[in-house]
Amino acid sequence: MNRRRPTFLAALTLTATAALTLSACGSDDKASGENDKIAGADTGSSSPSASPTESATQQAGRPTIELPSDLSYTFEWPKTGDKEKDAVLADSEQSIKAVDLAIVNQDALDKAYLYYYEGEAAAGTQKFIQNYVDQKAGITGSYRFYAPEVAVDEDGTASFTYCEDQGEAYVKYLETNKVRKTEVTAKSYVVYHTSLKKNSEGVWEIQKIASQSGSAKCQP
Repeated sequence: MNRRRPTFLAALTLTATAALTLSACGSDDKASGENDKIAGADTGSSSPSASPTESATQQAGRPTIELPSDLSYTFEWPKTGDKEKDAVLADSEQSIKAVDLAIVNQDALDKAYLYYYEGEAAAGTQKFIQNYVDQKAGITGSYRFYAPEVAVDEDGTASFTYCEDQGEAYVKYLETNKVRKTEVTAKSYVVYHTSLKKNSEGVWEIQKIASQSGSAKCQP
């Protein structure tokens, strides 16, 4: 996707005859704009964590993100105590969930994720979501995000690196409701690198995103 995750994303592999598969299940790494599996939308089944998103989601104008109960998210992103860094963490969490919401809605132009993605990242994410739509596929399972590293510059830009555990995340085919479960391998752990910029409304938008599956940094 654009990303979700930083820009060389761990991604879905789609071919004319092959089944839809998550990057965590062994797909090749992609360059920016060819996003990898991105998880993302608010869900009542989210696991409790010290994530700094509550105040962000309460701000006027932000999209409401509600996901089905078969999706859950754990964000091991504790607050840093720095206002801008915590805002980057909060907006990044919502951006992840917003992409998954687009997949659930089967809408590659869903307004929620476009609120958080801009330029190259938005274009890549649109293609990523469209792959699911074309295959009539959704997502199910649980996602865990951890090992955050965020840096904010005085010019209103930021960089954010984090890991994703896709070991219990799966593709679900909507016409049959069949879930394609896969074994957990090194490729189930993905590192993301994102570049963000704060817009005039104070939202940290993702400009670029890249990911790499099987990263040593993210292995358990």
